[in-house]
Amino acid sequence: MQNLLKVAGAALLLSGGSVLANDSVMAEIAKPQQWAIQTGDYANSRYSTLDQINKDNVKDLRVSWTFSTGVLRGHEGSPLVIGDVMYVHTPFPNNVFALDLNNDGKILWRYEPQQDPNVIAVMCCDTVYRGLAYADGMILLHQADTTLVALDAKTGAVKWSVKTGDPAIGEPNTATVLPVKDKVIVGVSGGEYGVRGRVTAYNLADGTEAWKAYSTGPDAEMLVDPEKTTHLGKPIGADSSLNSWEGDQWKIGGGTTWGWFSYDPELNLVYYGTGNPSTWNPAQRPGDNKWSMTIMARDADTGMAKWFYQMTPHDEWDFDGINEMILTNQTING
Repeated sequence: MQNLLKVAGAALLLSGGSVLANDSVMAEIAKPQQWAIQTGDYANSRYSTLDQINKDNVKDLRVSWTFSTGVLRGHEGSPLVIGDVMYVHTPFPNNVFALDLNNDGKILWRYEPQQDPNVIAVMCCDTVYRGLAYADGMILLHQADTTLVALDAKTGAVKWSVKTGDPAIGEPNTATVLPVKDKVIVGVSGGEYGVRGRVTAYNLADGTEAWKAYSTGPDAEMLVDPEKTTHLGKPIGADSSLNSWEGDQWKIGGGTTWGWFSYDPELNLVYYGTGNPSTWNPAQRPGDNKWSMTIMARDADTGMAKWFYQMTPHDEWDFDGINEMILTNQTING
């Protein structure tokens, strides 16, 4: 009986492990003095409740210390703050620095990946990176060459890494990452080069692939249920994407995912937008070009699509649709 209890206890620990990473992110998000993911919280609010600096005393601020990353290109992501350590990243070559906030920003460790500079030629626009995330004692970095890396937050040691795309066929990365529960979700860039957009979830424990959901193509590869996945409240129906492209143009259909993600823990849904359809010349791609230019809501565990909303069918203006999806609770008309 005692052995059975030990086995049961071990099983409970293993089953609970699937939410540890999510718990670690939620714990840091709940502390206003911390900044664990790029947008501050899962709702993408970017709001801080800290009030020590306000409109009356902001004029009195003076420089305490400075730090240069040494990279003179566009910096589009925020630093992270976990405990008394600030984590700063750069655009290509995607260096990461851990700075001691108790010692004028002294470098505790640095990570300097060696990437093939040929990836720069297929990056748009500029060599930017939209930022790191923290989860389960790790700093998560998705490099320009699509190498996803988990770094030990205390030492900078590489815990695991995995390649998520292929720059040789126009697939770089500029998107941030989103740790959710026991997974980390990443996107892909390259709509200018006929990349087929997608999001992919990797297991935080070891970097193995959990699920992959394409923006265009067959239902099975898009992770949609023709009868349960909806658009404007109605089922999308079978082959909804294939029917909106001529021939096999969906294979180079764009709909890349180079921005940000949000997450609703209660609904267990991840939200993100897809970019413009490819090619840019609309005469070459008649139809609605589904599901480019679309807001997508997916189950975080399986990747299965709950609903889509295509903002601009047959986009002719390169509007892109990768903007931050900000989640709010609102009362409308009672």
